[in-house]
Amino acid sequence: MSVRYCSHCLYPDSKPDLKFDARGVCSACVGYENRKAVDWDKRRAEFVAVTDRYRSKNGSNYDCIVPVSGGKDSTYQVIRLLQQGLNPVCVTAMTDSLSDVGRRNLENIAKLGVDHIAVTLNPTVRRRINRLALTEIGDVSWPEHVAIFTVPVRMAAQLGVQLIVWGENSQDEYGGPAAAQTKSTLDRRWLEEFGGLLGLRVSDLVGLEGIEQRNLIQYTYPTDAQLKASGVTGIFLGYYFPWDGYQNALIAQGFGFETIGPMVEGSLANYENLDNFQTGIHDYFKYLKFGFGRATDIANNHVRRGRLTREDAVALVRRHDGKFPWTYLGRPLAEILKEFDMTVDEFLVVCDRFTNKRLFRTDNRGKPMRDREGNLVPLFELA
Repeated sequence: MSVRYCSHCLYPDSKPDLKFDARGVCSACVGYENRKAVDWDKRRAEFVAVTDRYRSKNGSNYDCIVPVSGGKDSTYQVIRLLQQGLNPVCVTAMTDSLSDVGRRNLENIAKLGVDHIAVTLNPTVRRRINRLALTEIGDVSWPEHVAIFTVPVRMAAQLGVQLIVWGENSQDEYGGPAAAQTKSTLDRRWLEEFGGLLGLRVSDLVGLEGIEQRNLIQYTYPTDAQLKASGVTGIFLGYYFPWDGYQNALIAQGFGFETIGPMVEGSLANYENLDNFQTGIHDYFKYLKFGFGRATDIANNHVRRGRLTREDAVALVRRHDGKFPWTYLGRPLAEILKEFDMTVDEFLVVCDRFTNKRLFRTDNRGKPMRDREGNLVPLFELA
């Protein structure tokens, strides 16, 4: 077996849903190339038309809901909507392991001039789910991925607000099926296929670790009948405005968004994934499964936009991607794991179980090999 890399960016063919064209260019790069043909003025006009249909005519309700985490993208979303004269209400499914800078950035969003509703899910149940999801599907952030989609939709139905404005379509930004790349709306089908659920259903949790159905209300997406009755729909802001995480960060910083000093561990940026201490574990497991991590994602976005050469991107990714997450946002791994009752030794066992042995070296017993710093040894050199 060998790994094939995109001839333009650094994505490997081990990335789910990634396709290569006859030039050897991946679908993420092709999707970005196709943006050159987009009439963005027309898209903005479409955005105005869509939002005008849902705008509260007498000011008795909000015009739309904006799901916000406090990150640079959700800050940018709020700025754009306010510039369009809309009256959004921001809704947050609170993270379970919130950092100080993450809290300050959430507070900053409210200071932009919006109402903000923060929904805090039962932390005892949340941490049981963190542990279950990590050990069963290799994703400690599974409850995050679920709640960021379900909580705003449930809130929209409760408040009678029919429009939700999401940020990027991840299938467009990072490569996926062509039909999913060009979607302007987020619906149940998109959530189930691309929302990061990894085949684990919310109903599967009932009966595990003492979890009952009544503990999962906020994790449960409304039924089709409920959605139809409420008229709730969701659109991607990135379909109507050119999406660029770095640009979003610059704009957000101009409106009070706070970054950190050094690069985030395992990344190539100091402006994203600042809110949740568990994100380092999530990104590391992506590396274990597919052979690339968050540094690759960010480098690729810069390569496509001409801000990095491929050669420089390779050097940076080799230096930063896939390092064992001994710390994240400065917090030691042992402290992060303690929140959901796991030791570092137990964590290493789970890591080994999810490590893709087609991508990393193993010993004669099939156990993944690590260097002195605890980093895996790749079978294939990034080229």
